[in-house]
Amino acid sequence: MRRIASIAGVLALIVVLAFAVWLWMRPGRGTTGEVSTKFRWIGPNDRIVVDGFDDPKVHGVACHISRAVTGGIKGGLGLAEDTSDASIACRQVGPIQIPADLKDGESVFEERRSLIFKRLHVVRFYDKARNVLVYVSYSDRVIEGSPKNAISSVPVMGWVAP
Repeated sequence: MRRIASIAGVLALIVVLAFAVWLWMRPGRGTTGEVSTKFRWIGPNDRIVVDGFDDPKVHGVACHISRAVTGGIKGGLGLAEDTSDASIACRQVGPIQIPADLKDGESVFEERRSLIFKRLHVVRFYDKARNVLVYVSYSDRVIEGSPKNAISSVPVMGWVAP
């Protein structure tokens, strides 16, 4: 019985270490910068992180999203639940090409905010009447979502090459 418990403990440790290495090694999304907001004695500080990303379907639009990231031991291991606070800004960075199969509410960015239950999303809508792309950031949770959200609009305009 002790041998089975010992083997199970070793396997659990291997799984936890593999998960920690995966979190540490996964590619970044193009982090633009970060600022520390709270000092932690052990583990990384709490911070605000700003990531930049291009809309994967609409060429000519780039977005930046900032969000709070919890530090400490749990945050360093990817086990902390981050807050639902996020801000987004999207801009035209080139000629905008809107594909024919563009769907309202389509996801353009997604990120885990806790180990299992919470995710941060950015979805896109196209307001044809105003010729504007609208990006909404929000977080959801399996049991209870958050009303915290942010919005950014990008007017679809002509583009003159520099």
